[in-house]
Amino acid sequence: MHTSSEKISAVIITFNEMGYIQNCIKSVEFADEIIVVDSYSTDGTFEFLQEHPKVKVIQNPFENFTSQKSFALKQAANDWVLFLDADEVVPDALREEIKTTLDNGTDIAAYWFYRKFMFKNDLLRFSGWQTDKNYRLFRKSKAKFSDKKIVHETLDVNGASGIMQEKLIHYCYKDYDDYRAKMLKYGRLKAKEDFYKERTFNYLFMLVKPTWKFFNHYFLRLGILDGRKGMVICHLNALSDLERYRELKKLEKKNELAYYLLMP
Repeated sequence: MHTSSEKISAVIITFNEMGYIQNCIKSVEFADEIIVVDSYSTDGTFEFLQEHPKVKVIQNPFENFTSQKSFALKQAANDWVLFLDADEVVPDALREEIKTTLDNGTDIAAYWFYRKFMFKNDLLRFSGWQTDKNYRLFRKSKAKFSDKKIVHETLDVNGASGIMQEKLIHYCYKDYDDYRAKMLKYGRLKAKEDFYKERTFNYLFMLVKPTWKFFNHYFLRLGILDGRKGMVICHLNALSDLERYRELKKLEKKNELAYYLLMP
């Protein structure tokens, strides 16, 4: 357990994360508390967390990523929060950097983490992810999740930001079906976000955006150098964009139908 005067809450959200959550929890056992909000997993994740002596697990229905993470953040008892996805792992070097940074005192409100992406157990070096970074360590009193996004949620920070030198490890790809389902889910949530913002469906965008996503990540961002792994990742990331526009079209049709049914 972390012994600094600055206590840390590790916070994670889960849904059917067996195979990932065990290593994630193990990597944050240095935190003063571990809070997990589970959206009614059916694969044993909740039962595993219930039995873990260092974890406080709470079940909460999933509406979208922003609302779930905002709910989870409220459960943290400490100001410093280490907020991870269930498929992320804090390696030893990053753990020591976190502890040293807080032990020495800091005026920074939130820290960006760069991530190493893993395709199963192989490192994904390119494919558009090489510059990816996210806020993962921040003061609860200085940050909140933006209500303007419901997927790929962003953190609004009131204060200065810093960057950790060591990288977080992200096990993004378990198998084809799992990653495909994840990308389709992201696409549908992005469509809802677009719909709420009154963005309209466009056939040209449905054609151009996924094509550009694949071309950009596979060729310009060097996914081709990741071999077959890069081809699979770039294809499924582009599929997420395609699903976004398919779903947006469906939402608009449902809305039109409801409008006509309600007309006198």
